[in-house]
Amino acid sequence: MNKVRTVALSGAVLLALYGCGKSEAPPAPKAAAAEETIVKIGHAAPLTGGIAHLGKDNENGARLAIDEANARNLSIDGKKVKFELLAEDDEEKPDRGPIIAQKFIDAKVAGVVGHLNSGVSIPASTVYAQAGIPMVTGSSTNPKLTEQGLKTVFRTVGRDDQQGPAIASYLASEYKPKLVAVIDDATAYGEGLGNEVEKTLSAAGIKVLPREKGSKDTRDWKAVLTKIKGKKPDAVFYGGMDATAGPLLKQGRELGIKVVFAFGDGACTNTMKDLAGDAAEGFVCSQAGIPVQAASAKFLGDYKTKFNAEPIQYSPFTYDSTHLLIAAMQKANSSDPAKYLPELAKISHDGATGKIEFDEKGDRKNAEMTIFMMKSGKIEPLAIIKGGASVKYEDYVKAAAPAPAATDKK
Repeated sequence: MNKVRTVALSGAVLLALYGCGKSEAPPAPKAAAAEETIVKIGHAAPLTGGIAHLGKDNENGARLAIDEANARNLSIDGKKVKFELLAEDDEEKPDRGPIIAQKFIDAKVAGVVGHLNSGVSIPASTVYAQAGIPMVTGSSTNPKLTEQGLKTVFRTVGRDDQQGPAIASYLASEYKPKLVAVIDDATAYGEGLGNEVEKTLSAAGIKVLPREKGSKDTRDWKAVLTKIKGKKPDAVFYGGMDATAGPLLKQGRELGIKVVFAFGDGACTNTMKDLAGDAAEGFVCSQAGIPVQAASAKFLGDYKTKFNAEPIQYSPFTYDSTHLLIAAMQKANSSDPAKYLPELAKISHDGATGKIEFDEKGDRKNAEMTIFMMKSGKIEPLAIIKGGASVKYEDYVKAAAPAPAATDKK
């Protein structure tokens, strides 16, 4: 009897367990993950070599914009979008421009931010245009870039035919030279800027010595400077980057050339102090845009937080360039370049560098120019030039500052 009861009990238990198992609801199916679209944006600049610091600064601006866009969980055409930045080192070499352009096209980028140098941007731009890929540069200033008639090319900075007259006019009005030496690094940027400076000085009745040239790799300028010293100019202008401008300035002072040295935006950096030492004090230079310290407080704070460094020069403009591409995609509700390109061409965007709109050539409308001087190891803005009118930097900042919030009176 005990055995019979044990068997019966075991069977009841098994039946109960079986029944419990049968009555459980099947596990709920996992929710399908939201469909996500990857949108690639290319960025190209020199990340090695003498001006790698400027290239990395530009890349940082683009990367910050990408991270901000992704944090907003944007959707385009009903699908969540994740933006990816593809960064390439163009080595500041013109022949690398088309190679990287094709690499980006093969990777199916939706747009490109860059390149840094005009000499690289110009040959690359035709490759992007053939593929219908928009490119927005935040630092290439040679007029030829947007004079090619390519509908896919834009820039968020001014042009050398605006920058050259700005620094030349400042030289003429503040230093009143009668004879000026102009040197360039034989690149599209340096030579083009030197041409604009020479034209402006000549139009003002100031004599300009026959052009002297180096290269983007020249570090020994003694022969050129000795020749110039013998001509006794009242000022020296150099079109080129800081990696070559620093040695030129230092060697010029060592040779006893005491006149003012002036530079364009390629050498308008604090790195000049590192390269030229005490000889850097007092040089003047221009930038094709507002000074970095005049960029939005949000950009400046976010940049420092993310990279633990201060922005150098044109990262606010590459930051804006990246946001422009993304904003145009949102307006068109498409990341297809053919569909969002028309929106990019007519866009009006309030960015870290102010309001951005493009003219029919792809140039930024009403671009500012800034004049700087090296003081105690740092370049300090002196004046902002916009529409041909010069305003002291302090007055520009006051005018741009938001009005204090109104308070209720009780």
